[in-house]
Amino acid sequence: MVKGTHGRSRKGHLGPIGPIGPAARTAAALVLAAAACVRCAPVAPQALASRHGVPFNGFSTHAVVLDGKAFDLDTFTVSAWVKLHSLREPQVFVNRGTRAQLFTLYLFKGKVRMLVEYAPDKYAYANADAPKTEEWTHYLGTYDGTVITVYANGVPAGTAKAPGRLPPSEAPLYLGAEAPWASTLDGWLDDVRTWRRALAADEARRVAFGGEVAPADLVGRWRKDTLRQGEWRNMADESLSAEYLDDSKRPVRKDDGYRGIWYYNQPSNDEYVYKYSGGLGTYCAKHRPFAIYSKEANKTFFCYGGTPKGKNELLHMVSYYDHATGMVPRPTILLNKHTDDAHDNPVISLDANGYVWVFSSSHGTSRPSSLSRSTKPYSVEEFEHVLTTNFSYTQPWWLPGRGFLFIHTRYQGGRCNYQMTSPDGREWSEGKLLAKIDEGHYQVSEPWNGKVGTAFNYHPQGTGLNWRTNLYYMETDDFGETWHNAQGKALTLPLTEVENPALVHDYKADGLNVYMKDLAFDSKGNPLILCLTSKGYESGPENDPRVWTTARWTGTEWDLQGSIRSDNNYDTGSLYVETDTFWRLIGPTQPGPQPYNPGGEVALWTSEDLGHTWKMVRQLTHDSAFNHTYVRRPVNAHPDFYAFWADGHARKPSESRLYFCDKTGEHVWRLPPVMEEEFASPELVR
Repeated sequence: MVKGTHGRSRKGHLGPIGPIGPAARTAAALVLAAAACVRCAPVAPQALASRHGVPFNGFSTHAVVLDGKAFDLDTFTVSAWVKLHSLREPQVFVNRGTRAQLFTLYLFKGKVRMLVEYAPDKYAYANADAPKTEEWTHYLGTYDGTVITVYANGVPAGTAKAPGRLPPSEAPLYLGAEAPWASTLDGWLDDVRTWRRALAADEARRVAFGGEVAPADLVGRWRKDTLRQGEWRNMADESLSAEYLDDSKRPVRKDDGYRGIWYYNQPSNDEYVYKYSGGLGTYCAKHRPFAIYSKEANKTFFCYGGTPKGKNELLHMVSYYDHATGMVPRPTILLNKHTDDAHDNPVISLDANGYVWVFSSSHGTSRPSSLSRSTKPYSVEEFEHVLTTNFSYTQPWWLPGRGFLFIHTRYQGGRCNYQMTSPDGREWSEGKLLAKIDEGHYQVSEPWNGKVGTAFNYHPQGTGLNWRTNLYYMETDDFGETWHNAQGKALTLPLTEVENPALVHDYKADGLNVYMKDLAFDSKGNPLILCLTSKGYESGPENDPRVWTTARWTGTEWDLQGSIRSDNNYDTGSLYVETDTFWRLIGPTQPGPQPYNPGGEVALWTSEDLGHTWKMVRQLTHDSAFNHTYVRRPVNAHPDFYAFWADGHARKPSESRLYFCDKTGEHVWRLPPVMEEEFASPELVR
């Protein structure tokens, strides 16, 4: 199968392959004649012995041989003893290359796969049954230049045709992970081996039963008893010993400036180049909050998706703006996600004791998600890792006297709306499914006076994720125990039908797409939803008008209004309900240097008649080189740090800077991209 051109940001980890030819069918027939499932295969004596193995925590641990040239082979074999705590997917046993490149032995979609990239951008894989948890199982995969074969406990389990050779590469060899923080193993590994040829079936069985095979062809062997103080010695060649690392225990590092991540999604093959792209350090609208003001510390704490110098790789960055001094420190590098996917951006929260929490998201299930907490109140100098799990589109809300009500998405046959609760961020409830209509949802949520509301659209069945329509709203005032609509009518969860009591407006009947932007409340707790509507997902004037639309619950009905126009579906800004009759909107509503691409020039609008009409008070950015994108509202926004966003070229990779403005929009500051000292004043650009 030919991989998509989207590179590392494509969603499917490893797709299916087409029909195999006669040679592979013959090999498959031989395999089927001898095969048995993992659970029925003869168990090697070592599986019954007191095997311990090297532990991997499913989050931050991995082992790596940085010099990968020795594993650039025409034919090869890789094997490992594996004992898993869980069947969370994917989990990598042994890997070279980025996703779907070179080779990987790993757990995915209920199977253990041996994947080989047999030609540039082409790969195939053979399957074996997944192991039982807490039980040692031996897996071995071979590639002879024509066929991939995978064995479980010495028994052949599957084959796949793959004529060719691995593309030449010096990529490192990873044990227990695809790369740092990516598809990490949750369990143990032992006696990992590689050979420079494809072992025969009798040899594969002998290895599983503890026999020695072809020592002259052995490239690497790593056993539990060769691990010492972070060095996992290679018994075949000590120069290829692996470094065993726990990235969560590395000292927190500081960067020397503020740089955002550049990201794109889905090439469009037209003048706009991508479906959406740009400087997306504060992406996406379904991640919130990115900033929060603390009156006690007189600081606005914030996070963003950053990047190291000269490399477009996502760093989770944390910092603050000190309102007393008007300065920012060098930002803290919390972790490297080893992806360029801005869907993995972090969000931030503060608990009642002032501890800073960072929720590190993941795009789907291919990478783990995590929670980290500052070791001191109102500080970003040092963090502890609290939890490894999986969640997407991350929205944690700290409710005084209750704890975290965590609104998020899980990928389960679509994008499913979920909640979890925790009194302290350490002990969490089971996930509760809120909604799964057709192919799922995008949602924005917000707390108000002890309750939390969420507004969402849905993906109609069979139309794909580019089609999103309808508008729904639901809220809870008892910490997620029950949910009701704006009228107060109790909802039966999960919501699964298109027509249900949470429906705000049937945009599908109008033939319009709906893009979620923001959610706020008036003084009575009535919700106000901000979204953008358009006629289709493609960029360009054909899908105009794109209308910034508010849906306000009056107490008896929904009032929908909209008059501000935009030129891209992914133009994203924030709504500020300052009084019941005075609203403020800050967003990239004006055409930018890359028109009809995401973002543009930022403007401040006000409405004094409940959104019926809007007045543009001022344009905050002018004559920019790049589009400004994803203008975000801090929690408890301070007048001097009222909105937070990034910029970037919307049609090609570029640098990206971070900005914030004051309440009136009269002043805009850029966070320093390069810092000579430990603290610096943001640059006033307006």
